[in-house]
Amino acid sequence: MEKTYVITGMTCAACARRVEKTAARQEGVLSAAVNYAAEKLVLQVGEDFSEEALVAAVQKAGYDLKKQGRRQVHIPIEGMTCAACAARIEKNLAKLPGVEQASVNYAAERADVTFDPALVRLSELRQAIEKLGYKPLQADQPLTDQDAARKEAEIKGMWRRFRIAALFAAPLLYIAMAPMIPGLPGGGLPAFLHPDLHPLTFALVQLLLVIPVVVVGRRFYTVGFRALIQRSPNMDSLIAVGTCAAVAYSLVSLFRIARGDHHAVHSLYFESAGVIIALILLGKSLEARSRGRTGEAIKKLMGLAPKTATVLRGEEEISLPIDEVEVDDIILVRPGEKIPVDGVVLEGHTAVDESMLTGESIPVEKTKGDRVYAASVNTNGTIRFQATKVGSDTALAQIIKLVEDAQGSKAPIAQLADVVSGYFVPIVIVIALVSAAAWLAAGEGIGFALTIFVSVLVIACPCALGLATPTAIMVGTGKGAEHGILIKSGTALETAHKTQVVVLDKTGTITQGKPQVTDTLPALGTDASSLLLVTASAEHASEHPLGQAIVARAREENLALLEVEQFENLPGRGIRAVMEGRTYHIGNRRLMEEIAAQLGEFSQQADALADEGKTPMFVAEDGNLLGIIAVADVVKESSAAAIASMKAMGLEVVMITGDNRKTAAAIGRQVGVTWVLAEVLPRDKAAKVKELQEQGKKVAMVGDGINDAPALAQADIGIAIGSGTDVAMESADIVLMRGDLSDVPAALQLSRATIRVIKQNLFWAFGYNTVGIPVAAGLLHLFGGPLLNPMIAAAAMSLSSVSVLTNALRLKRWRPR
Repeated sequence: MEKTYVITGMTCAACARRVEKTAARQEGVLSAAVNYAAEKLVLQVGEDFSEEALVAAVQKAGYDLKKQGRRQVHIPIEGMTCAACAARIEKNLAKLPGVEQASVNYAAERADVTFDPALVRLSELRQAIEKLGYKPLQADQPLTDQDAARKEAEIKGMWRRFRIAALFAAPLLYIAMAPMIPGLPGGGLPAFLHPDLHPLTFALVQLLLVIPVVVVGRRFYTVGFRALIQRSPNMDSLIAVGTCAAVAYSLVSLFRIARGDHHAVHSLYFESAGVIIALILLGKSLEARSRGRTGEAIKKLMGLAPKTATVLRGEEEISLPIDEVEVDDIILVRPGEKIPVDGVVLEGHTAVDESMLTGESIPVEKTKGDRVYAASVNTNGTIRFQATKVGSDTALAQIIKLVEDAQGSKAPIAQLADVVSGYFVPIVIVIALVSAAAWLAAGEGIGFALTIFVSVLVIACPCALGLATPTAIMVGTGKGAEHGILIKSGTALETAHKTQVVVLDKTGTITQGKPQVTDTLPALGTDASSLLLVTASAEHASEHPLGQAIVARAREENLALLEVEQFENLPGRGIRAVMEGRTYHIGNRRLMEEIAAQLGEFSQQADALADEGKTPMFVAEDGNLLGIIAVADVVKESSAAAIASMKAMGLEVVMITGDNRKTAAAIGRQVGVTWVLAEVLPRDKAAKVKELQEQGKKVAMVGDGINDAPALAQADIGIAIGSGTDVAMESADIVLMRGDLSDVPAALQLSRATIRVIKQNLFWAFGYNTVGIPVAAGLLHLFGGPLLNPMIAAAAMSLSSVSVLTNALRLKRWRPR
């Protein structure tokens, strides 16, 4: 008996092997096979098989079996301020009974949760998020105008809070620092604010100025202290503890001043707290604006869909909202209008701009029977078409879902940053306490130790770590979508840059996939038109693709086909047909030998055609040779240049085909491929890919047909030509919407560019914290250098997040080479 399970938690092929071995060892399991790409475990089991034992064993190995009834939701979350927030939500969601997998993406502001509805409800997931102090929004809703408006309002609110904070922090900073300006008695302050003359007034004015700043930054305290109490501190906790320490110490000094200790006026740190909050608000405002730009690709895609459609009811034209259009509705589209849903043209002729789908700027001619897609633009003619896909089933909706899923996914390279983010804040708090205590023990004063404590807390930045990977993935996948390159996940994006060998299926990938007549060579006494006529007439009754190509050429030349009186298919050789009382044989050399037709000089011509990758078909009438018609699957114009581009990138290129070696070698020479795997049956393609992988090579498989799907799944990275079948696209990690081979090197270039940016971001994020925290702890001061001011630490902290985002946004300028 066969049983199939979905495995969750696998991150690499080694995981798949481990699950496979674990399952194979269970009692009653006869055989086990894990498909890492499909995340499926297929078992052959006997009567003594125990599913409970299997589940327990796989869970013990660190993975889980996804059973029927599981549900996956995407919950947008408002209020996260750093990667530690995301880690905290993720950790708490994962603890809930029935939650199989929880992944929170800080950059995408979203939680992806797989759970068992029988054990936990969606409302309980939302309550768990709310309990932590964050706001879960409507689940499973794609980006909409309302969502965009919400984010815009959030960004405006942050800027407003920053402006208020800056309005009070600027005079606060001047009042606090002015008395220290050399050559300016009293710092230019009025007498009633002079710290030596009126120290209490000096302190009270600073207190009054810092209060509004603390109020507008209150979220740091409400979220930060709640996280601290729940033992999951985040960035807000660091800011809250640091600024509270500065304010609390300043209040003690204020009390001492009121008691007559005027020297305490030099122990006020109100300005540090105020300026830190203002600078952090500035950094968060810049970060929010930059983060909004990382998701622009989705917003552009969402904005492409028209809001209404003109539906025909009889001869009456009715304008309906797009969500009221149903399958089979007849829709009218005039020049300049957008196609509202996917469908098939019933009437009319036009050219449609499909650049939003494919990245190809040249309009595509459309006539009766052709497919049209939602959001493409009708450029010049009026057409009527029948709706075939509406709502979430349209090609545009599927693309949006693919890009959203990819942007919400995590790449393996992000795992280190995720682990570090989980422990980062508690470690920083310990470092801050230890550093302050060490300086106190070394004989420094409380004010000095407080400066160290606040500086360490404020300069540490978990945000940069959390943003390093997801922002680059969001921009990279969005940029790919703009160019018709759909990358399904962060894992696919990362894996693609490791590719060493690209395996190209021939038919439909390197070639057009549609055989065409290339040569018509009539014998003496016969003309090309007559040769084509009798051949097409005979082949009209055949279903062979080569025969259909000949029929198509005859129709192009408007030839009136002859009536076939008798027809016989001759497997492996060709066909026999009787027309107008004469017997015609059309097929290969073997058939000609059977009927004893004399080939003469056509034998050498047939060999020459075969050497060019063409299939020569001999045509004989009553045993006399009439000539040869050659048919070939024509190479795409872009194939040779695309293969040259891959070679220039240092990739090995392999062509795989079921064609005979001679034809395959000819196509290989034509496009510049020297490594050709010919006469490979469809079912053996995956095995050939596996052979290459066993040589230690990272393999990308490019194909377009149903028979390519197993090989696409077997490869380290599967790339489907978008003009191919849905099965191939489902099996692939990357989908090329244009069906152009030149997009293969472009996709790999994009992967390399994105991973390069991610590595730069991680280097900066780790490097910043590695250098910044020791400096804030007083390392330079230990060797006679300066002490880091907490306000400079706050500015540096804000700059680190913004710099990571800015670096990721450089990908928006990416163009295929």
